[in-house]
Amino acid sequence: MTKFHFKPSNKGLLKFRDNYYSQNGEDGIILELIKRLDLNKLEVCEFGAWNGVHLSNTFNLIKNYNAKAVLIEGDEEKFKDLIKTSKSYKNITPIQAYINIKENSLDKILSNTFLKKDFDILSIDIDSNDLEIWESLNNYSPKIVIIEIQSNILPGIIERYNYENKTFNSFTSTIKSGINKGYTAVAHTGNLLFVRNDYLNKVNLEKNLIDNSEKLFIYDWVNKDRTKRYLKKILPKVIVSILKILKKYFIRLFSL
Repeated sequence: MTKFHFKPSNKGLLKFRDNYYSQNGEDGIILELIKRLDLNKLEVCEFGAWNGVHLSNTFNLIKNYNAKAVLIEGDEEKFKDLIKTSKSYKNITPIQAYINIKENSLDKILSNTFLKKDFDILSIDIDSNDLEIWESLNNYSPKIVIIEIQSNILPGIIERYNYENKTFNSFTSTIKSGINKGYTAVAHTGNLLFVRNDYLNKVNLEKNLIDNSEKLFIYDWVNKDRTKRYLKKILPKVIVSILKILKKYFIRLFSL
């Protein structure tokens, strides 16, 4: 029987987790990576940006560290909110676009921006073919990449996003793609955080986490998923038992 991992993990960079605007502690880890990599005059890009603030992995850097940012959002209503945010933060360049691997490739869109070829941080969160788009990025090599994955899929399982089959990008599939692109995973928060290999020594991550990336995996989402399935399984039985007890109680009550 597989054990549940209920204790919060502080391995590696996870001890630096903190949220200002991010969802799962990415803000704190990013700040620690910036410190270790000695990055300054930050240039960042986030797509699936929403309004630029909500659950953002880059807005803390935009607001508090004057990072120059390219924020990309496809949805028309969300992009209107992003425009509002950009009026208050002139270091944001807002772009309305749905990224794909053909006519609207990330390479093509970024080529019309100020971003250097090795800009500092790329954050990808579009709830679909995130991995495919990162793989298609050939002209830019950001130092740090944050990418959403399906974190309730255990390590060792190869799964890729497919709309028709309702499958998503797994931890192991994303790790393998990162390796092929010259990156090493340094943290798993629900998202995976990668550092380009020529900067890896500066991260000073424990060797066992570098040598065996599966040890980065945290089980929070696996446990949540199992708990949901367990509750779905037992709740009907519990509810039936409670109704039987209530039925007996009311029969006795009204027979008095």
